[in-house]
Amino acid sequence: MQPIRKLRETLEALADGEHCLFAASDLAAAVPDCRQWPVLLSRAVKAGILRRVCKGIYLYPVRGYAGGNLLFHAAARLRAGEFNYISLETALSNAGLISQVPINWITLMSSGRSHVVDCGDFGNIEFIHTARQAGDLASELSYDAGCHLWRASDSLALRDMKATRRSRDLVEEGTMS
Repeated sequence: MQPIRKLRETLEALADGEHCLFAASDLAAAVPDCRQWPVLLSRAVKAGILRRVCKGIYLYPVRGYAGGNLLFHAAARLRAGEFNYISLETALSNAGLISQVPINWITLMSSGRSHVVDCGDFGNIEFIHTARQAGDLASELSYDAGCHLWRASDSLALRDMKATRRSRDLVEEGTMS
């Protein structure tokens, strides 16, 4: 069987509306005997079987996938080995404490390095480094199952804004301490 056909059949069997983002290493395991993996991946993207979200993360577009949390899911996959949580402008906007909603841009605190990941048409993921430990913040974090990430409380997100010296001009009056 041709490698691209084998990849497509494997994706068809595994993917559903909730699980359709794959790391390149996940996809490579579907076709272990392929000697020219980068070429196969490129052909799958050109054929429309996969969509590249960002470096190393691919979307298998399936029926039933809403895509509203795609950037969050990609962030969780990109930094699966790090401590990450939704904070800063994203958390404050979701809580209604910022008057403007960031479009196609999410901000997360991460134990990994600070970096902005360009996800093309999907938007951007901004990771901001933190030295804080998960155990120290446990009481101020809640798990957001829809995003597959931890989410900061309003007070923690405000403290993160101050600690990272981010502009607080958009934060609603009366919420800053």
